[in-house]
Amino acid sequence: MKIIIAGDGKVGAMLTKQLSAEGYDLTLIDANQKVLGSTEERYDIMAVQGNCASMETLERAGVKETDLLIAVTNADEVNLLCCMTAHGMNPNIHTIARIRNPEYNDQIFKMRGLFALSMMINPERQAAVEIERLLKYPGFLKRDTFAKGRVEIVELRVDAGHKLCNIALNDLYSIVKCKILVCTVIRNGKAIMPGGNFVLTEGDRIFVTAPTNVLTTLLRNLGIITHKAKRVILCGGGRVSFYLAQMLLKNGIGVQIVEQNYDKCLQLANMLPKATVIHGDATKEFLLDNEGISDCDALVTLTGVDEMNIIISLYGSSCKVPQVITKLGRLENNTILDALPLGSIISPKELSCNNIVQYVRAMQNQTGAALTVYMIADGQAEAVEFMVDQSTLHCGEPLKNLKIKKNVLVVCIMHGAQLEIPSGDSSFVNGDTVIVVTGSDRVLYKLNDIFE
Repeated sequence: MKIIIAGDGKVGAMLTKQLSAEGYDLTLIDANQKVLGSTEERYDIMAVQGNCASMETLERAGVKETDLLIAVTNADEVNLLCCMTAHGMNPNIHTIARIRNPEYNDQIFKMRGLFALSMMINPERQAAVEIERLLKYPGFLKRDTFAKGRVEIVELRVDAGHKLCNIALNDLYSIVKCKILVCTVIRNGKAIMPGGNFVLTEGDRIFVTAPTNVLTTLLRNLGIITHKAKRVILCGGGRVSFYLAQMLLKNGIGVQIVEQNYDKCLQLANMLPKATVIHGDATKEFLLDNEGISDCDALVTLTGVDEMNIIISLYGSSCKVPQVITKLGRLENNTILDALPLGSIISPKELSCNNIVQYVRAMQNQTGAALTVYMIADGQAEAVEFMVDQSTLHCGEPLKNLKIKKNVLVVCIMHGAQLEIPSGDSSFVNGDTVIVVTGSDRVLYKLNDIFE
């Protein structure tokens, strides 16, 4: 399948890395020849310099023979024009555009046919939704949802004194008192798919599959006391802060936004009259102290500079803020970040890439395509949701009798409304939903790909 990616920024670079590794025929368009040259050296792609919204550039990129165009430049208007122009030159092309401006949200949705959009992504809004979900369960570092919200893969850290420290997975039920499955563990920066005899140690980050309705029980039995956030401090007044503040205020949660740009403060105060907007530098300890950082329920660092977010989050952790959430644009230094008390780490570009990759795979394999795709464990593993259909092999056979590929784990089976964390005696039938976790070095396009 031939794909054009327009824009070699953070999202474009991440998509190029992932889709080229999966073997797609990629063409990358960007106006900056230096950036393009660097990407072209690293990946097996074709690069075209130019304005991605112009017919001449799209012609050189081979738009008439292309199956999918992904427009992720920094300008919403350019992305829209790029998709419209591409569709005019090739009516059969699928188009995905990144649209970030809140003012365009409603009209893009209502006029998506006119704009020739197959899909619209908004990284900042997706990040805000993810942060709001984390604020509801402060004990988890990350939450990914499957089976229409009935199953989740959540991330926990095993700290010194944690109830799971030095516990073998076979003995897990005696502590958590609910049916869960540890599908992946990150130890010393590397992802491991553990067996029942695997012993959890201090510093491990574990990824747990569980029904959504047992998450509260899980936290309670682990001794993690959670309470609903009443006051949240947001550092940075960008788009993520705006979307998140809207959601939190709607739920009756107090919001304080600290922003350095005075004009942006005025704009936010006008758009969010119920929020408290503070003009100042969030890296200044005295400002955060004056705003009551020690008494707030959550601190979310959302400036546009990763280093600033890290510094503010570290200070928040030292002030014993119950929940800290850190937005990062770059996740290359995972081993270093893992050693820092940054709380939950959110990457808007990673969230967007998950959605786009899911769409690409659905195009590649229309029958039996993945319903949901999430990168977990710092991108070292992937959780994929499939529907069992007539073409699925080994229906009705116990899992213990199946030859499943190495580093592939069936973590959940949905039989209609009934959810099952599987054992060796479990099986699936036509109409069931199956969630599988695999190493990121293997791509699963359909459920049958898990079998030897």
